[in-house]
Amino acid sequence: MNKKAIIIGAGPAGLTAAWELRRTMPEIDVTIIEATGRMGGLSATIEYNGNRIDMGGHRFFSKSKAINDLWNEILPPQGSGAKDDLLLGRKQGFTPGGADPEKTDLVMLIRNRVSRIFYRRKFFDYPITLKPATFINMGFIATVKAGFSYLASTLSKRPERSLEDFYINRFGKQLYRMFFEDYTEKIWGMHPSKLSPSWGSQRVKGLSIRIILKEILLKKLVPSRKIGQISLIERFLYPKLGPGQLWQTMAEKVTELGADIKLHTEVTGIEIKEGVVESVTVNMKGQTDTLACDYLFSSMPIKDLIAAIGKDVPDEIKHIACRLPYRNFITVGLLLKRLRLENRTKIRTLSGIIPDCWIYIQESDVCIGRLQIFNNWSPYIVADAEQTVWVGMEYFCNEDDEMWNMTEKDFIDFAVKEMISINIIEEEDVLDAVHVKCPKAYPAYFGYYNNFGTIRRYLDTVGNLYCIGRNGQHRYNNMDHSMLTAIEAVKLLKSGKTDKSPVWNVNTEGAYHEELFTGN
Repeated sequence: MNKKAIIIGAGPAGLTAAWELRRTMPEIDVTIIEATGRMGGLSATIEYNGNRIDMGGHRFFSKSKAINDLWNEILPPQGSGAKDDLLLGRKQGFTPGGADPEKTDLVMLIRNRVSRIFYRRKFFDYPITLKPATFINMGFIATVKAGFSYLASTLSKRPERSLEDFYINRFGKQLYRMFFEDYTEKIWGMHPSKLSPSWGSQRVKGLSIRIILKEILLKKLVPSRKIGQISLIERFLYPKLGPGQLWQTMAEKVTELGADIKLHTEVTGIEIKEGVVESVTVNMKGQTDTLACDYLFSSMPIKDLIAAIGKDVPDEIKHIACRLPYRNFITVGLLLKRLRLENRTKIRTLSGIIPDCWIYIQESDVCIGRLQIFNNWSPYIVADAEQTVWVGMEYFCNEDDEMWNMTEKDFIDFAVKEMISINIIEEEDVLDAVHVKCPKAYPAYFGYYNNFGTIRRYLDTVGNLYCIGRNGQHRYNNMDHSMLTAIEAVKLLKSGKTDKSPVWNVNTEGAYHEELFTGN
């Protein structure tokens, strides 16, 4: 009789675990339990009136060959022009023999990365560059202060007890206050001086003013030099119909390989005896069922995992787990006639809109954290990409926040007023709107997170339990790192080894994150 593996969650980690198990250990039966009706977790794509929302913005880029190969196996890369490429006469360096996005939906587009900072109603390059426009926008006094404060930070390093210390050591106090302080507080709802430096070391590895200056100098000396370790990527892959398309396609493939996916099914209990998971209790449309298992791969939030294990968990672990912090996420999709922002770049776009994939909103007088321009991700996720602009306004909050508890109409009205107040739209520009909420989107690095090691040590005593993915490890991973945790977990199972460090250690040493603030 075959052994059984249960995977909790059909996000990047859960689907990758199923893929690896069915392809490398076909003797194990695989069941995926997914609480929602869609694939991809936070990487899902949500359709509204013919327009698609990418929850959080997900660039497909990885330094892992295994991940890139897997993505290309699911959706082949672009081999000829997409709709906007053809209309603009744009040549992206397409993949020879690749898929034609005008003839098939099963394709990864090749997109240009453009992201900027919106601060004091002006655009700044991201990361900050040494162009004349940067100094003009900053103003003479702020520029001088930034220079002297950076020099001061190089002469006297602060002990890195907080995220504030981390940023100031790398960018100086002035640039920290301009481009990090307010934005970071928007994301986490807490001042950077009260946040663990762990988040910075994970998301900003190797990036500082000193390194940026070095890269600029080397690029001047050697114009043909390839992008360095800390440089931001210039191009990335993106599924034609949004990230959810890749995960839906992957789900179909793992089903063909024999995996069973149970949607709208919630895990309500996990039975552990003598350090081994024996079964998982689920609720599906009011019906309770108990599923026996030999292995459990969990990408559900640690808080919920401990609650599901329940009575056998030591009180100390319960106390810490139920207090682990998370930030919730809200997107307001706005369909617009136009944006009131002028494209002053040399980058050509459909209808002449600004070329950004997303914009970091650093303005302290509004709550919006980031603005996505979906037209620039893919012309195929907008019903009419030539005549309308489809944007996503992104907010971060807690479950007890006023924003999280607003009605849909009130929140949309609030979001529209914010866009008007910072001169991005006019009220008559709005054609349609939708409000989407995502709980526990971002595991947070403060409060009881500092005691997370105690939880990890307890979970590691459960021999056949593997914690994978962003929420499964309470770690702010990108998609590729979430997938790698699943790959490492399956390798560990195959090897018969009991030390789970390789799974937990994904993205703790040597890997560089492309995002400086937040993202995929």
